[in-house]
Amino acid sequence: MTGPKKRNFATVLRADVPHGRTGKHKEIVTHIMEQLLALKNGSALKIPLKDIATKEKVRSALNRATRKAKIVVATAADSEFLYIWNVGDAG
Repeated sequence: MTGPKKRNFATVLRADVPHGRTGKHKEIVTHIMEQLLALKNGSALKIPLKDIATKEKVRSALNRATRKAKIVVATAADSEFLYIWNVGDAG
């Protein structure tokens, strides 16, 4: 009977370890955040659902990003579009 196999893992400098969350929806969420910051009061972004993976996953990723940035937004959707707008200041 043999013991557990010894594993050798690679090492890296801590400075080279990625920090933060970089998920698959980063590009679309970054683009949405940029547009939200420039959005005029009373306006909403209208994003075609065909342009995003799933609205639920993008909403979830956007929720994390807006909480981190202390931006309050609201969302709505119909069969073709996801709508996003600024609600106000999170304080």
